[in-house]
Amino acid sequence: MFSAPKTQDLTPAQVKAGLDAQEILLIDVREPDEFAAEQIAGALNVPLSTFNPAALPDAAGKTIVLQCAGGKRSAMAVDKCRKANQAIETHLGGGLAAWKAAGLPTVGG
Repeated sequence: MFSAPKTQDLTPAQVKAGLDAQEILLIDVREPDEFAAEQIAGALNVPLSTFNPAALPDAAGKTIVLQCAGGKRSAMAVDKCRKANQAIETHLGGGLAAWKAAGLPTVGG
């Protein structure tokens, strides 16, 4: 029997480089109030509470990267994608907390 693919953790630096190069579509799975308070510039909000892998926006050739506050909810969203046979397996390891710890900017609030 084969094992399920492992969720791929990207570092804040990798996500920042991908965003800067317009190679990543960042999906923030936190709830709308959390997203409104603070987010990474360019992220789209698709809350985990209503997350439907089939309804994700067209990435137009970009890699979809999921993100939350600390990495747990985005990993859950990756699992939902896997179960729905969506080829999305990357998330921002450590979430927004890791992003901010790396000294990277946020917007909102």
